[in-house]
Amino acid sequence: IAKEVNRDTFVILGGPHATFMAREVLRECPYLDLVVRGEGEETLRELLKRLRRGRSPEDVLGVTYRKNDIIKDNPPRPLIRDLDSIPIPAYDLLPMDRYVVEGIRFGAVMTSRGCPFNCIFCSSSLQFGKKWRAHGVERVIEELRILTEKFGVKEIEFLDDTFTLNPKRVEKISEKIIEEKLDVSWSASSRVNTFNYKIGCGMRRAGAHTIYFGIESGSDRTLQFIGKGISKRQSIDAVKTAKQAGLRTLGSFVIGFPYETEAEIRETIKFANKVGVDLAQFTIATPYPGTRLWEIALKEKLLLTRNWRKFTTVDVVMKNLYLTPQKVKKLFLWAYITFYLHPRRVIEDVFKNRGFILKRAIPAAFRFIKRSILGLWE
Repeated sequence: IAKEVNRDTFVILGGPHATFMAREVLRECPYLDLVVRGEGEETLRELLKRLRRGRSPEDVLGVTYRKNDIIKDNPPRPLIRDLDSIPIPAYDLLPMDRYVVEGIRFGAVMTSRGCPFNCIFCSSSLQFGKKWRAHGVERVIEELRILTEKFGVKEIEFLDDTFTLNPKRVEKISEKIIEEKLDVSWSASSRVNTFNYKIGCGMRRAGAHTIYFGIESGSDRTLQFIGKGISKRQSIDAVKTAKQAGLRTLGSFVIGFPYETEAEIRETIKFANKVGVDLAQFTIATPYPGTRLWEIALKEKLLLTRNWRKFTTVDVVMKNLYLTPQKVKKLFLWAYITFYLHPRRVIEDVFKNRGFILKRAIPAAFRFIKRSILGLWE
């Protein structure tokens, strides 16, 4: 569209997919001029300065671009060492009044980058490095203050891969939110082995209501295959601890890995109910470019499609050695049905959540299931 409006417009793309598939993206999109790989803040600033002066991007680190129909890769740019050197996002340039969920103004904040772990289905450590880097506590609080006081944001989701990686930092952020009397509710993600009762209590006092745990599987063999580095016992303990601290728990579970049997998938579905989480998110194993799972899928010729519109985590895009795609999809739907229609959960929902699951989650789930079932025969 931009090129149709003005064919001289210089079109730039960034993000995880563009980072790991830069050449393919440029080949498939003739209207695209350049891809920014990895972190974009410093690269984009340097690039725009050069373009405004009529200079080419050939010396800019971290870009892949087209020159005379030839695609060129420049060397990668080093990661940003000091995240506090990045200005707070210019929220005034966004229509913040349109970021509303159920009538409440919503904001998303990332306070750290990098992941020292190596889950097979995640590209975060390749995109942002294995070394964890974080904004200072004061910088985090300042961004929250701007969102809450200037833009009326009442709900924040921290987008960090593992918000609780540094327990002392989480405690300080929680203390500061209380000290500054910031009127905000929030949620964050954690590994089950980086969470404890003290962190949870501090978060709850500071307005946190939900903690998101990456539990992933109820099969020990699958946990080992994906390189999660946790045990089922740790998941059970973390969920119990979070509830004792007054936090609602949401667990993520992934099914359909290439070497996973039906019995192992059913183990995961059963464990989702046993582990004690209040909410569950089930997804289908998806080999995104840049992940080790992608490399396995390529090497073993497991890809069923390269239609990126299907890489949704609710569609089957990779072969399972023991199950048909239709069977994986049916197990995926069964996971949601058995979790959210469990009698104990429905009763708890009526008394604790005023029937949220009955009134909203279940109707939405059935609409999703209807679309998914129709998709089984596509």
